[in-house]
Parts: sequence; C-alpha cells; structure tokens
Amino acid sequence: MNIMEKNSKIYVAGHRGLVGSAIVKNLEAKGYSNLVFRTSSELDLRDAQAVASFFESEQPDYVFLAAAKVGGIVANNTYRADFIYENLMIQNNVIHQAYVNGVQKLLFLGSTCIYPKACPQPMKEEYLLTDVLEYTNEPYAIAKIAGIKMCESYNLQYGTNFISVMPTNLYGPNDNFDLEKSHVLPALIRKMHLGKALEHKNWEAIRNDLNKLPIEGIDGNASEAEIRAVLGNYGISTSSPVGGGQEGDSVKVEIWGSGKPMREFLWSEDMADACVFIMENRDFKDVTPSTVEGERPEVRNTHINIGTGEDISIMDLANLIKETVGFQGELYFNKEKPDGTMKKLTDVTKLNELGWKFKIPLPQGILKIYDWYNK
Repeated sequence: MNIMEKNSKIYVAGHRGLVGSAIVKNLEAKGYSNLVFRTSSELDLRDAQAVASFFESEQPDYVFLAAAKVGGIVANNTYRADFIYENLMIQNNVIHQAYVNGVQKLLFLGSTCIYPKACPQPMKEEYLLTDVLEYTNEPYAIAKIAGIKMCESYNLQYGTNFISVMPTNLYGPNDNFDLEKSHVLPALIRKMHLGKALEHKNWEAIRNDLNKLPIEGIDGNASEAEIRAVLGNYGISTSSPVGGGQEGDSVKVEIWGSGKPMREFLWSEDMADACVFIMENRDFKDVTPSTVEGERPEVRNTHINIGTGEDISIMDLANLIKETVGFQGELYFNKEKPDGTMKKLTDVTKLNELGWKFKIPLPQGILKIYDWYNK
C-alpha cells in the first residue's frame, strides 16, 4: 500500500470551496504540514499550460481534485456549455499532469448526479451508465463520468493510482448561501433566518445579512420597500403592507415543490474524513475485481459512493430547519414548482466495507451549520 507521510507534499485543488476547505481542515488536524494551494486567480485550472507549469515546479506527491464549477438546478440548466467545458478542462489538465509528473495517488471528487434519472434506489456504483441522466444537470454529470473513466483508464494503461469518490448532497462550513445559486439546505437556512428576522421586525439583522451577501445586488443600504421586494422574489413574504405591520407579523417562506422528494445529506467534514481515510488506507486495486490467471476482467464502476445511506423528505428537512432556526411562520410548499427526482439515496455498502462510516447525524449538522452561519 502507498502510505501518505505527514511531510508528503499534498496539493488540494479547490481548497476554498465547501469540499476542498473541509479536506484541508482534516489534513491539518491530522498533522499533514506540507500542503500546496493556489486560488483560481493564481492558477487557472482550465489552462493546460499553466497547470503543466504548476505541476512541473511543485511536484506534489498526492492530489485531491476538489476543484469544479458547481451550482444548483437553475445554474446547471442555464450555463450548460460552461458546466461541461470548464469541468472537463479542469479535470483533464489536473489528472493528466498528475500522471506526467508521477503523482503517487490522486483522489477525484464527483457527485451522485452521475447516476441515471430513474436509478433504482439506493444507488449502487454498478448502476452508472445504465440509463439516461437527469436532463437539467446532464452536462455536469457527463463531465464527472468522464473524470471517473479518465482515472480508470490512466490506471489501466499507465499503472497510476487514481481513485474516484462520489459524495451525496453536502452541507457545512463555507457552503454557498447565495439564494440565486445555492442548494436546498443552505437556501432553506438563510430563508428561514431572514424570515425570523422579518417576524421580529429585526431590520438590523436583515441589513447585516444583506451586507454580507447581497441578493440580486440589493444590500443592507437599500430601502425597506426594496428589501421586502427582493425577499418576496425568493419566497420570503409578510402579510403586512410595506412599512406597516407589528412585531410578530405573520411571515411565509415558500419552498419549491410538494416537499415529498427524499434527499440524503452529509456533513462536509464527514465527507472530508472519508476522502482522507481513502487516501491514507486504500488503493485503486482495492476497488477493482480480483484477477484470475489468464483472464482480464472488465474494470468499471471503480468509483466509491460517499454518503450516509439515510434520507429525509424535503418537508421534514424544512421543519427541522424551522425548529433549529426558531422561525415561527408558515412554510408554503409551491406545487407549481418542480420537485426534481423523487428519491436519491446512495448505497454506501462499498464505503462501509472499505472501513469508513459517517459520524454527524443531520439534526446535529443543521445545528452546527446554523451556528457557523450566524458567526
């Protein structure tokens, strides 16, 4: 087995994102001291020449490839060309240069959106490429599937040690709370946080929030009417007219869909722990079929799902967040809006058999992320 030493040079691509920052925190906590980073302004991973120069000069021993262009349903469906082009370029450049420069092991991070739209549940690794993908994020999913195949192909042709992991829906520190682009869990936390402030007519809290992260260019300096209008655009509304209303106004938070879809959520620091565990303890040979003398079995589906193997309905999630945040108002499920896939649950048998299991249950994680958001 290939052992990662505490002074091994480790490059974390995408170190400021939700995934990368959690991996960096985990590595530092475990005493890894020789970590290498570049921000996107310092190194454009879409630029083949720049990536080649970086690898040639830095010569990392290990690589965590957590850099990607990511977004929710709307972004994925709107910027289809950007999502396929940028993700392919990033991973092609990093994986190829890892091979050229003799990197000992690489971990490529994808997403469970690689599985078919009508995938049997829970989703096992072998269900990859058995049916059509969800249309809205097909370009992103195709890029991630290409990354899995690229890692497998380089391992088979060149004997590299590149492993792919597919995390479920993640949430945690450094999450994206931009209501125009965020995923469901951080979006619900922010909407209910603002809803609660609106209930208590706590304009200071609302203005502070918008100053840190404006919505559609509206920040805390905007008028009360402008703020109410932009909050209304994102389904945070009050029964009282502008400027009127009393303490304890009835506030309503709209949630897209029926609330019935089931989703799985994993605390990002748990995910990072799984990634570091795999890099420390497992090699590509641990996820390939055993060979018999004279036979060459087909090697495919070598990626590893990372998740909890447990799911919750969007309605129950919303109520759990409502309780945690302390929002007293009404949750309105807008059935005119799309639900998306009704169930997406990972089968984590392979991961558990490799020796890792999640630690942070969802109620505890939501408490932790709301605490982080408030700070």
